[in-house]
Amino acid sequence: MMSEEKHLSDFLNGKTEYTIGLFRFFIEQLTRLGEINLRPTKSMIAIESKTNFAYITQLGKNFIHVVIPFNQPYENNLCFIKIAQVPGTDQFNHHLRIYFEEDINDEVKSFLEMAMK
Repeated sequence: MMSEEKHLSDFLNGKTEYTIGLFRFFIEQLTRLGEINLRPTKSMIAIESKTNFAYITQLGKNFIHVVIPFNQPYENNLCFIKIAQVPGTDQFNHHLRIYFEEDINDEVKSFLEMAMK
């Protein structure tokens, strides 16, 4: 019987060196904020601390796409490309697309830290 669970290597397989480097840098920055665990699911990589607090939903040719759920929209920011309410809930998914290591700036880190708590 095949396992439904994917492994981290399955997500990184075939990705560009650039994207893998960004991914590793992002994870390294997260570990500086606190203890985390990566849990690959069928379609994404869940990032957990006490609970799941962010999801890597896409590893592109030159970016990683991260979704951070909050229970309110944080409109005044320079980092999220989209904020979408999950229908029928008070969850607002904040979409973050990282193209460069510099994109993981203090603003992004503060939102990640807030999500972890």
